Amino acid sequence: MANDGAKLNVSGIGGVFVRSTNQEALALWYEEKLEVSQVSKTGVWAQEAGPTVFSPFPADTDYFGRSDQQFMLNFRVDDLDGMLEKLGESDVKIDSKREDSEYGRFAWIYDPEDNKIEVWEPPQA
Repeated sequence: MANDGAKLNVSGIGGVFVRSTNQEALALWYEEKLEVSQVSKTGVWAQEAGPTVFSPFPADTDYFGRSDQQFMLNFRVDDLDGMLEKLGESDVKIDSKREDSEYGRFAWIYDPEDNKIEVWEPPQA
């Protein structure tokens, strides 16, 4: 196909697809705990504008948790402490580890299928 002057770069992430042993229950958990709408109800989930990171990791990383977890979701939040407090009140598994760095503040939670999820509060501009 010839390039007729159209931009060929990626303009954003169009979707994230997760294997699940119970699709309905997992989708409901993400909706109730993280307010990520189910596609079947809204068609799409619109995110707020902000930074997105794409970063391959070494195959033997333990950063994602389980060795069979091939990827890790990272959700950007405005108030990390408030989010963790809310999730703790609803019995979400929360890692006790925290990280504060020049890139922001980080914490980790787990969904019902034990997928490790990073929760990130970017640094204030």
